[in-house]
Order: sequence, then C-alpha cells, then structure tokens
Amino acid sequence: MKQVTERFLTYVKHHTTSDDTASTFPSTNRQLQFADFLAKECREIGLQDIAVDRYGYVMATLAATVEGAPTIGFISHMDTSPDAEGAGVMPHIVEHYDGGSIPLSHISITPEEFPVLQNYIGDTIITADGSTLLGADDKAGIAEILTAVAYLKAHPEIPHGKIRIGFTPDEEIGRGVDFFDVEAFGADFAYTIDGGEIGELQYENFNAAHATITIKGKNVHPGSAKNVMVNAALLGAEIVAMLPEREIPAKTEGVEGFFHLVSFQGTVSSATLQYIIRDFDETTFGHRKNMMTMLVDRKKEQYPNAITLEIRDEYANMASCFKDCMYIVDLAEEAMEAVGVTPVIRPIRGGTDGARLSYMNLPCPNIFTGGHNFHGPYEFIPVKSMEKAVETIVKIAELGAKRK
Repeated sequence: MKQVTERFLTYVKHHTTSDDTASTFPSTNRQLQFADFLAKECREIGLQDIAVDRYGYVMATLAATVEGAPTIGFISHMDTSPDAEGAGVMPHIVEHYDGGSIPLSHISITPEEFPVLQNYIGDTIITADGSTLLGADDKAGIAEILTAVAYLKAHPEIPHGKIRIGFTPDEEIGRGVDFFDVEAFGADFAYTIDGGEIGELQYENFNAAHATITIKGKNVHPGSAKNVMVNAALLGAEIVAMLPEREIPAKTEGVEGFFHLVSFQGTVSSATLQYIIRDFDETTFGHRKNMMTMLVDRKKEQYPNAITLEIRDEYANMASCFKDCMYIVDLAEEAMEAVGVTPVIRPIRGGTDGARLSYMNLPCPNIFTGGHNFHGPYEFIPVKSMEKAVETIVKIAELGAKRK
C-alpha cells in the first residue's frame, strides 16, 4: 500500500488546473500532458487496451481472472479546480499527527476550525504548503485506482472480472464527460473515486444549473445624473439582495439547496453576475430557477433592454438511475464493510462525472478518496484513508466476480 502515497506525491506535482474560460476540450494542454504520463503508468503496470484519445480521456483494461463476471469501471478526473492555485504544489507530510494545529507557509490547519482532524490523531497526513491546493481532488482517486489495479495484477489469485479504468479531463468545470465514449469504455457499471472523507458512498447529488446575469448600464457624469444614470453595479447588487439571504452555501447543509454567487464583476457601465443553483429535489430545483427568472423579470420592467438572464442546466440528481440497480451501491457497501470501513451513505453536495454518466446508461456511484477541504489551501488527506480506498477498490473487484 506504500505505492499509493508514492503515486499521489508524484501526481500532485503535475499542474492540471482546468480553465472554465477556454473554448477547447480539454480546456488546458497540461491535462493532455498528464494523460500521456498516466498512460505510461498503465503500461508499466502491464494493463491492456491503453488509449489516450484526442480529447484527453485515458482508458485501460485489467484482464479478467474469471469468466462471466460483470465488467466494472473505476473513474477519476485529472484536472484540479481553478478555484485555487494548482501550480507548484509542494506536499507537506505530517507523520504521527498529534492533534494540534498544522502550520503551513501562510496559514494553519487547526482542529478548532476543522474538528474532523481529531479523527486522525496518530495518522500520517498530507497537505500542501499553504500557498496552493493539494490536488487530492482527484489525484488521490487516480493514485488509488492505479495502486489497486497494480495490486490485482500482481495477485492473480484474487478472482475478478474485467476491470476498466478511465481518467477524465475538465470535471471541475462541468465538462468532464462531454465526449466520454461509454460504449468504448465497455463497463456494465462503474464507480467514480472522487468522494471526500473515508467511508463516503454516494448515489444522490444536486440538480445543478448555472446562471449568468448581464446588465448594461448608462454612465453619465454624476453631477448631472439624476433620472438618467443607470448604475449597472448597483442594479446587480439589488438583484443579489432580492434572493433569499439564508439560502447560500455558508448557511445550508444536508439536503438543503442554495443560490451561490460565484462572481460579480461590475462598473457603472456594465456588470456580470455568475450564479450556480443547486437543489436535490427536482421540483424545488425548478422553483429556484423560476424564482431567479421572476426576480430578473421584475427588474427588467424597471429597466427595459438593460438586463439579460441565461440559465443553463449542468447535471441532474442521479438517484433515479439506481431504482433498478441498487445492487451496485450494495456491492460497494459490502466491500467497505469487508475491509473495516464504515459506509457513510449521504448525498453529494456537489456533482461528479458519475452523475452525468449515470444518465448515459453507465450507473456510477461515488466512493471516497479520503480527502478533506478540497479546492483550497486547507486541503488535506490522511494516508490511511487512501490505503482503505485502495482496499475497497480491490474488494469491489473481488466481490464483483461472484456476480453473474
């Protein structure tokens, strides 16, 4: 299992941040470079059918040791979030964590702010140096998958069916499976290894939409602005204030949805607001989109031809895709329990490639990587959690071989 740490420490040093302003796919060339690197890793393990297509998808096969078992896929994404710096990651290893603060270059990760640290006293914890994210989302998943298939390759006495692995670009900007070839992947079902703390098992996620509000103002000299000036930035602020103040990420949890103001760029002349809209319930999700439309329409009546709203659906709650195949979730739960992990089954307050793949006829629950505080400099991951993810993947393969 030492391999998983070594792989992870190597992978996080590859700069793979995606770019949501790019029109190419993948959005950054550095992801293609990492894809080629991972293909080399697959060759060194001895996998078959290794391919990197023009979109940057990496696929490979571990041949079955038993016939008649389902083909199981394991999927992780190569990119890291553009929400934080992803270049120059310098891993920081804390051995035998003592329960106190972890000082980094500019910040500290403290148990007062992150009480979950107390669960890992005595463990080895990996962080970045405080100036970048770590990249456990989702390079931990990649390291765990490749370590698991390398272990299975080295231990042919463990029965398993055909295993397919896939690594995707641009998941963090919602485009991860835009060109994913489900037929070529050829799995009966799959798992994304893209969750958080140890034990997470998820087959529900947010319904998701992205909203862009564009405002055109009228800028005149403020000394003679009465009844003439339209301040686009102020108008944007008025729209923000009209939305429910408690229905934001910082004030919601569990299955509560929200409106999240991602960015606000504005001057007197123009303003652009970027929102994401999230809700688990399909009906309530529709109400949220209608609310935003209604509030913007109200402002349009006051300021004709000044405001436009575009709402684009991103992904849907995958829960409905498992009504007739809950055995896939049960298999993962059984595997976790078999390796001493307590399953924590709860909805994802976010989304994964698996959510969209499930609607593309590839049922795909999400399994933990072990990481915490993704997308920022407070990110960390305990080594034991990564090792348990590897064990879970191996056990899923083994238990899956018994299913016909």
